Amino acid sequence: MVPMLRLASRLEAGTEFPFPAVNSATSEGIVCWGGNLSPGILLSAYRRGIFPWYGEDEPILWWSPDPRFVVLPETFHVPARAARELRKEKLTLSLDRAFPDVIRACSTVPRKGQDGTWILPEMVEAYIELHRLGFAHSVEVWEDKALAGGLYGVSLGSAFFGESMFSRASGTSKFGFLSFAAFLFTEGFEFIDSQVHTDYLASMGGVLISRREYLRKLKLALEKPDRNGSWHERFPGFETKAVSGGWIDA
Repeated sequence: MVPMLRLASRLEAGTEFPFPAVNSATSEGIVCWGGNLSPGILLSAYRRGIFPWYGEDEPILWWSPDPRFVVLPETFHVPARAARELRKEKLTLSLDRAFPDVIRACSTVPRKGQDGTWILPEMVEAYIELHRLGFAHSVEVWEDKALAGGLYGVSLGSAFFGESMFSRASGTSKFGFLSFAAFLFTEGFEFIDSQVHTDYLASMGGVLISRREYLRKLKLALEKPDRNGSWHERFPGFETKAVSGGWIDA
């Protein structure tokens, strides 16, 4: 039986919450249900290899799947065809310039083969709060002055937990992800957590690893200092040239 989190109160970012052990998860990866999306709960979950994922009219479900889908520095690559296409794109990038717009677009822009969204209004507000606290970050892809694509996620230590991405024009989410991944790995990040397998990210280096291996990598990543605050200010050199050199397939 999946345990319920008997917690109604809000927890601030500096407060740790003792989630059930992830090895008690169901075969699907559900650790527990209930609780809330306050900063202390969310950050405690990520530090334990757990994330929220649920639909409308469902309670909050907390997951830790086995295996786990991640992108690693040693597996990440830029397909040569994608690199050629990206060089032709008249797109620009930014960090943390429009987080609320990015997450709301992720929740509303239709996706092929998907009906509805798991990024519910309370989820949007919870991650906007994490962004204000300096833990959640966005990548924006601009075509002229219009937001054409992007992605968002959470950063702790040298781990980045990717949550969702969107495109309003062909290739914009790929442009954002490839540029951002190359940037993160150049900056010494250990992995990008993509949670569950997608063919899209597998084509760029996503791999499945065991939960045990994931937790080992997470422990090492959390030993590094957090990089909180505005990433637009912290990383002013982020730009399209990040996709180059050794990341591109021969």
